[in-house]
Amino acid sequence: MGSRAAGHLEPVPAATPPGRATFLELFFDLVYVFALTRISARAFEDLTEEPGREHGWATVTGGGKTLLLLLALWAVWQGTAWTTSRYDPYRVPLQTVVVTALVCSMLMGVAIPRAFSETGLMFAVAYVVAQVTRPVILSVALGPHPYRRLKVRMAVIFATTGVLWIGGAMLSTNAQVVLWSAALATEYLAARWGWPVPGLGRSTISKWEIAGEHLAERYQQFFLVALGETILVAGFAYSRGPYEAGHAWAFALALATSIMLWRIYVQRAGRILGEAVMKARHPATIGRSAADTHLVMVVGLAATAIGYELIINHPLERITGPWLAVVLGGPALFLAGRARLEYEVFARVSPSRWIALLVLVVSAVPLLVLPGVAATAVGVLVLAAVAVADARRARGAPPEAAAPPF
Repeated sequence: MGSRAAGHLEPVPAATPPGRATFLELFFDLVYVFALTRISARAFEDLTEEPGREHGWATVTGGGKTLLLLLALWAVWQGTAWTTSRYDPYRVPLQTVVVTALVCSMLMGVAIPRAFSETGLMFAVAYVVAQVTRPVILSVALGPHPYRRLKVRMAVIFATTGVLWIGGAMLSTNAQVVLWSAALATEYLAARWGWPVPGLGRSTISKWEIAGEHLAERYQQFFLVALGETILVAGFAYSRGPYEAGHAWAFALALATSIMLWRIYVQRAGRILGEAVMKARHPATIGRSAADTHLVMVVGLAATAIGYELIINHPLERITGPWLAVVLGGPALFLAGRARLEYEVFARVSPSRWIALLVLVVSAVPLLVLPGVAATAVGVLVLAAVAVADARRARGAPPEAAAPPF
């Protein structure tokens, strides 16, 4: 990808053949296996420990704070993935960006369990360093290239929101949540509007150059990281015992769920996302859209992993409303994100996606009076039905070509 010659950094031309993810990028992804397990552990505590188990509002606020941390982790990963998909990842400036993000992401993961108390400052500083150093390093490496102005604007915005991150970490929990949420919202809106800064202008995302297939591959790899985390959580939960029939059934259903999630994702649309990006009229636009889509699916996978631990530990207990929302909500979010991915690749959505979502919603009421393992079983059956519908549609037909709507 790109030239490795000495001199200023250059964006990867759109016509450049795609390069595979480097070992450093894959090493960076491994940090997120750990970070996602910390996210699951934190959410599990919110759902099972007092006051969360007895009071629904405490569960909602705890879940919201955990989601905030997950969104921050995703922001660092996505920014790094976009960078390595727009510039040669073998160049020293890019490797410096990835290593810095790797270290900062690890510190963020370590800080997650107590990010709204003792380790808030660690989390905030690590996040700000990762986000600010990336555009600063690139603005220097790009020299006089026109993209340098974009990196300067990004650095200004991240430095500004960094005040909210670090300042919030020094305040009470409620103020911290407000400031961190405001910082994330500002960064998200700035990205959507081309990083506008008074006096420095803004850019149009659809005109950005990216190595589309490389970026698509990175999204696929992160999905696999999140899916692998669900298996880790299930394995850790079951290995603690006891090994009675209910726990064994819950563990088996958890593994079956992960297999179905993988099968549905890779059924054509997930496999040829790179082709869709390359065929799109505006590759950067579909790249940005696919980022939001994969975020929805990753949140769904994180919720699914939490549901695994809840049900493996309490397979025969009647399930509470918050627990049921996690157990069924995880697969539902995944299916919603997968439906959007199908639209991005083929400009259509299969009816099986919406039918499955409806079944999950309708089944919630009777499941409130049944053992928790029944909810996991319903989730597996619904996902299996979607996988079968996908396989039947593809049987005997030539592989469907990408037809992105963008």
